[in-house]
Order: sequence, then structure tokens, then C-alpha cells
Amino acid sequence: MSSIYAPVHDEPIGLARLHLDGMLLTLLLCLSLIGLFVIYSASGHQISSVISQSERLVVGMIALFIFAQIPSETYRIAAPWVYAVSLILLILVLVIGVTSKGAQRWLDFGVRFQPSELMKLAMPMMIAAFLHSQTLPPNFKTVLVCAVIIAMPVVVILLQPDLGTSLLVISTGAFVLYLAGLSWRWIAGLLGAVAAAAPLVWLKMHDYQRQRVLTLLNPESDPLGAGYHITQSKIAIGSGGTFGKGWLNGTQANLDFLPESHTDFIFAVFAEELGLLGVIALLILYLLIVGRGLYIAFKAQDTFQRLLAGSLTLTFFLYVFINIGMVVGLLPVVGVPLPLVSFGGTSMVSLLAGFGILMS
Repeated sequence: MSSIYAPVHDEPIGLARLHLDGMLLTLLLCLSLIGLFVIYSASGHQISSVISQSERLVVGMIALFIFAQIPSETYRIAAPWVYAVSLILLILVLVIGVTSKGAQRWLDFGVRFQPSELMKLAMPMMIAAFLHSQTLPPNFKTVLVCAVIIAMPVVVILLQPDLGTSLLVISTGAFVLYLAGLSWRWIAGLLGAVAAAAPLVWLKMHDYQRQRVLTLLNPESDPLGAGYHITQSKIAIGSGGTFGKGWLNGTQANLDFLPESHTDFIFAVFAEELGLLGVIALLILYLLIVGRGLYIAFKAQDTFQRLLAGSLTLTFFLYVFINIGMVVGLLPVVGVPLPLVSFGGTSMVSLLAGFGILMS
């Protein structure tokens, strides 16, 4: 019987023993190194930002290595406990969480982190573990239980408030259900329910969240106020042209026209400096990572592995889609970073830990 650690193709013997996928690891390292170069430019040539991000990258790679050594059976057994701990930490955020920029999303136990990032891993793990023991495709009762599992942390995250992260957590669970063979009738019904609930959701949204939607529809209505971010982002992307202005030569970030240039809007900096050709190369790199992840999911040996690996990969793709979509003005600004490129600690570590789980 083949081992659960059998590589998906012939790997160098060292990587096979370490349970690492050489192709995926190489792609992730390339993307992370690109991120360091862009952060240096977007942060105003501050080497301290690059050093800080490099430290987080090292921590993330250590997490990837550790998580890759854990057998998938252990993840399946531990899933309810990981989910429960993540939920408790989210509740603690509402009680003793650190507030920044009007949102209470962080815990500080000597190290500051966002428990919602842990839930992005715990949610697909929990749903996949539950479905592993169920008859597939899922029936009404199974879907209802999954909906409750998804809803509990999402409600807590919405209270922080953090609409963007709550949508991502919903998506991680929804992807597992989709990969489990959820009927298209169910999907159509859920989309219809979402559309029907839209007016109620609109009434419950915070003023700044409503403003983001209105700004998406007409950013030129307030170019110096609510529409400033997206207007400057479009200017940066358009001014890059085909070949870009060259690394370190972008004006929007260097002259402080583009807010959050090294975090949420770093894609605009990349597009301005490296142009259309650079953007195409970056998108190809992302697609290669997603393709490799889906290939690993396809080769998985049981239901839990397949569902979890597929959900982690599709969630990574969703990160990319949402960030680029909001930067180019196709989606509302929801504060989702560009994976492994934007400056940030908890997000990078959780993403690389997720890829460690994928490799395991």
C-alpha cells in the first residue's frame, strides 16, 4: 500500500523525505521574493520594511515545513479542536482585542495576530473532516450542519467588523461543499437567497461599507474623498503602459499619491513599475501555483485530503481575484492583501501554513 506521504510525482529524494512538493515550493519562493522587491519600492525604499517582511517569510516557511510533516489523518482528527480554539480566540477578540483604524480584529499576547486568519484554515479543515464521514453528495441535513458550522465564526467576525474576512471564511467552507458535489439546484437556491437578502444586508451594513459599494459604482463622484484610493490606483495602473516605468521609478507610490501602497494596493505599484508584461508574468505565476495545488488535490488519496487541498487552493485563488479586482475597480475595497506580495505578517504565515497542509 502506498504511503500517504507518496509524492505526486518523482521528487528529489531530499524533498520527498521532507514531504515537500518541489515545484510548488519553488513557485511560492519566487512569488515571495517578488513581493520583497515590490515592498521595497512601495514603502519608499525602506529597507526596514523588507527586513520585517523577510522575517515573516522565514517564519511562514518554517510553518510550511512543520505543517507538511503532519499526516493528513492527524489534521482530520484535530479539526474539531482547531475549529473550537479558533472560535474561542475570535470571541476573545470582542472582549480583549486590540483596536486599530476603527476595527477590533487583533489579539496581543506578546505577539500580535488576527485569529480570523487561523479560522481561514480551521474552517475548511472542519467542514472537510465532517463531510469525510458523510454520504456524498451532501443531503439537506448535511448542508444544514455545515451552514451552522460556517455561520458561528462568521457572525463573530462581522461584529469586529470585518466584512472582507467574513466573506473569505464563508468561501473556504463553501468551496469544500462545492468540491463535495453540492447540487447545482442547491447552489442556485443559495444564490437566490443571497440576492433576496441583499436589501436587508444593505440596511445592516456600516456606513463606510455602504460607501465602498457606492464608490465602486461611481468613484469619480468623490475623487478626493471616498473615491481617492481607487482613482489613484487606476492612474498608477494605466500609467505603467506595456513595459512599465521600471523598478523604483513609479511616481504614484513614491510621491505618496497612492494610499496603502505597500499593503492592499501593492498591485497598482507593481503594474506601474513593470507594466502589462509584468502583470501578465505575475498572473501566470499565480495560475501555476493554483494549477499545482489543484493537481495535488486531484491526486489526493481520500475524501478529506481531496476536499481540504482543493478548498485551500481555491481560497488562495480567491485572495488573488478579490485583491486585483478591488485595485482595478471591479470589486469594492474590502482590505484583502495580495497573497505573498503585500506587506503583512499574519496573512503570510497563515497562507504558507496552508500550503504546508496542502503538501502534507
